[in-house]
Amino acid sequence: VQQVFKQLFYMINAVALNNLLLRKDVCSWSTGMQLRFNISQLEEWLRGKNLQQSGAAQTLEPLIQAAQLLQLKKKTSEDAEAICSLCTSLTTQQIVKILNLYTPVNEFEERVTVAFIRDIQTHLQERNDPPQLLLDFKHMFPVLFPFNPSSITMDSIHLPASLNLEFLNKV
Repeated sequence: VQQVFKQLFYMINAVALNNLLLRKDVCSWSTGMQLRFNISQLEEWLRGKNLQQSGAAQTLEPLIQAAQLLQLKKKTSEDAEAICSLCTSLTTQQIVKILNLYTPVNEFEERVTVAFIRDIQTHLQERNDPPQLLLDFKHMFPVLFPFNPSSITMDSIHLPASLNLEFLNKV
């Protein structure tokens, strides 16, 4: 069950983040607020179902950071440093793309300046990020089956001749 929810939450993260990276109309402060609220609802649901150890919440980390990026101030060099230290699960390309797409929805917000985006790129140039922009929403986590050793020793097992397993030898 835990593995199923981890996979499901990864797919939610990938599809939502990809939509954010492809649609200018959703890159705003208010979308960041709505995303963060919705993610907190998902995290609360996981806690309510005792699934916090499943790793499902960790798969949402890039989306959480993207939502926070939309909410942060984007003016000074200190803001750029804060963004760079906060957005560790996002690639440089993803951060720059979100900043380029950022669209103010009211008169209190301002567009992100080209100088600020260059400052971000300068801060992040030492990162060795993969060159991908979009997440692979078809990525599948490996299924893990727990190993429960048997109390029966192999010496005590009798193999019936009707199984035709003569090629097996006791060592």
